[in-house]
Amino acid sequence: MNSIGKSLLKSIEHGRAAWLRSSSARSGKEHLRKLVLGIETSCDDTGAAVVDDAGNVLGEALHCQKEVHLQAGGIIPVVAQQLHRENIEQVVKEVLSVSGVSVHELTAIATTVKPGLALSLEVGLQYSLNLVRRCQKPFIPIHHMEAHALTVRLTHHVEFPFLVLLLSGGHCLLAVAQGVSDFLLLGQSIDIAPGDMLDKVARRLSLRKHPECHSMAGGKAIEHLAQTGNRQQHTFRLPMQQYRNCDFSFSGLQNLVNKAIIQKEKEEGIQEGEILSCVKDIAAAVQHAVAVHIIQRTYRAMLFCIKNSILSSKNATLVVSGGVASNQYIRKGLQTLADANDFALLCPPPRLCTDNGVMIAWNGIERLRAGLGVLHSTDGIRYEPKAPLGIDISKRVEEDSIKVPKLNKKIRWLAS
Repeated sequence: MNSIGKSLLKSIEHGRAAWLRSSSARSGKEHLRKLVLGIETSCDDTGAAVVDDAGNVLGEALHCQKEVHLQAGGIIPVVAQQLHRENIEQVVKEVLSVSGVSVHELTAIATTVKPGLALSLEVGLQYSLNLVRRCQKPFIPIHHMEAHALTVRLTHHVEFPFLVLLLSGGHCLLAVAQGVSDFLLLGQSIDIAPGDMLDKVARRLSLRKHPECHSMAGGKAIEHLAQTGNRQQHTFRLPMQQYRNCDFSFSGLQNLVNKAIIQKEKEEGIQEGEILSCVKDIAAAVQHAVAVHIIQRTYRAMLFCIKNSILSSKNATLVVSGGVASNQYIRKGLQTLADANDFALLCPPPRLCTDNGVMIAWNGIERLRAGLGVLHSTDGIRYEPKAPLGIDISKRVEEDSIKVPKLNKKIRWLAS
């Protein structure tokens, strides 16, 4: 089992954090800094961090379960739950030690309570509630996707509103962040998330047996092999072309890929579990199809927001976060899309795109400063495996029926 990964982060560089400090420096009195402990256990990573209200990450610790689940071929909830139970105490102790902060010095404790794997959420919530009651601290329940969306405000000066695209192994959505807890949901995956789909394709291709990919997670293996593959050797029909909305679908694409793999195995005379000679080409084609689907839906979201004056046509911002946001091919396409439509594209650093305690602690700071959802009584607090983000206006998007211009004409990257 992996040892606890820990890192004491440097303070956010002066120019980047100055805007955060300005609001706390208005009075002549010395500012008493606020400290939030963030705890994350929504899936398969046990994370914790201490962040102050100036945007400084004082300490961080993370226990990653990747190796265990790679061997199992996927995340098994009961295994994830047990590993969280075994490691959460040590992870929290580690981050408090690294940050030089005692529990009694904390202003509040923030914890992911929704959405996620029920068994994993339960571990983090129960541990946090016991800590809150023992130390008499306020509790800040955190929506996992809200935390991903707001992480960029820790690392960049970003004002509301902005368009946010969240891509991960468990989620895929487009929303407008209008405030700390004020979101308009434009669209989301109607079946599986892109990270989950790429992982399943990687398992079907048996990429764990590939000499270049034996220690890589599925999505990373696809991205790696795609770099030297020819995507034009395979063409997969893009999902939901007939629907003028911002929803996503990846299960149908996965089925098409599986059929192509079966056909190639027959042609090459090999059994499932053996490596196809064209595996890199398939990886490139799959990654491209996923990227174009994401880009098309994001393009429609941009057009909808500008048309309805939800975002300004000048100085608009697209924030992309979540584990799949670290895929450089997808990010390159989104950067080209943003440039072509006069949007600034901002992404948290890759290590803050995946699940971590920093984003939970920062979301706690944001809520603490805004006076939103800071609880002094935890009666009735429950975890929620499924929880929508904000107000769902996806029907309005569909009613507008915005036709997305052909991307190849505007975005050369798609034709290259």
